Amino acid sequence: MRVAVAQLDPKLAEKERNLDACLARLDEAVADGAELVVFPECAIPGYMFESADEAMPYAEEIPGPSTEALADAAARTGAHVCCGLIERDGDRLHNAAVLIGPGGLVGTYRKTHLPFLGVDRFVVPGDELPVWDTPLGRIGVEICYDLRFPEVTRQLVDAGADLVLVPSEWVRGPLKEAHWRTLATARAIENTVYLAAADHAPPIGVGNSLIVDPMGVELAGLGEEVGTAIAWITPARVTEVRRINPALQLRRFTVVPR
Repeated sequence: MRVAVAQLDPKLAEKERNLDACLARLDEAVADGAELVVFPECAIPGYMFESADEAMPYAEEIPGPSTEALADAAARTGAHVCCGLIERDGDRLHNAAVLIGPGGLVGTYRKTHLPFLGVDRFVVPGDELPVWDTPLGRIGVEICYDLRFPEVTRQLVDAGADLVLVPSEWVRGPLKEAHWRTLATARAIENTVYLAAADHAPPIGVGNSLIVDPMGVELAGLGEEVGTAIAWITPARVTEVRRINPALQLRRFTVVPR
C-alpha cells in the first residue's frame, strides 16, 4: 500500500482552518495514490496550549466534530487517516491521536509519555498501547515524545504491529532535528518495522517528516516545507528483513510495564 505523511503548519486555536488544511492534504495525498495519511500531533487545535483553561475550549470528545469530518473524508476517499487532537474526557484532557478508516473510527491512542513542559499538570497520560487490525495490516500509534522510549515501539511490535505511526509536534531546539531523525530510524531498525512520522513544519516543529522501512531506509520525506510525502510499503519487506536480521527472535529480554 501507499502511505503518506502530511507536514502542516497549524495555527494555534484556529480549529476550522487547521481541519480544512488536513482535509485538503488528504485529498492531495489520495489523488497521488495514498491509502493511509498520517497527520501531526495536535493538528486540529494547532498546539497543546499552556493551561487547561486555554486548551479546554479547543478539546473535543471522541467522536466529535473534527473526527466526524475526518470520518466523512475517509469514507469519501476510501483512505485511512491518523490525526492528532486534544481529547476532552469529562474534566480531563488527553493528548490523543485517532485512526479512522472508511468505515469510521478504528481506535484512539492517548499519549503515554508527557515531557516536563508544564502540560503534565493538566493532561492525563494514557496507559494503553493498542494495535489495530485493519485492511492495511496491523497498525500501532505512538505520539511524539513517546519516540524517545524504545519500549513503546517494542511493545507495539510485540503485539503484532508491522507499521507504526508517529503523529508529532517535535518542537525545535538544540540538536532536536538530529534526535528526531535518529530516533525514528532507530525505532524502525531495532524493531524491523515500518515507521511513518509526521511533524509540524518550522517554526514550531523541525519538519523532516519521514517514512522509514524495516532496514532503516528512508523511503520518503520532507524538509521544512508544508506538503506530503508518499512511499510504497509491503509486508513482504518486513518478512524479508526479519529473515536477514532476526533480532526480534534472538532477544533475551521482554518489556514489561513499570
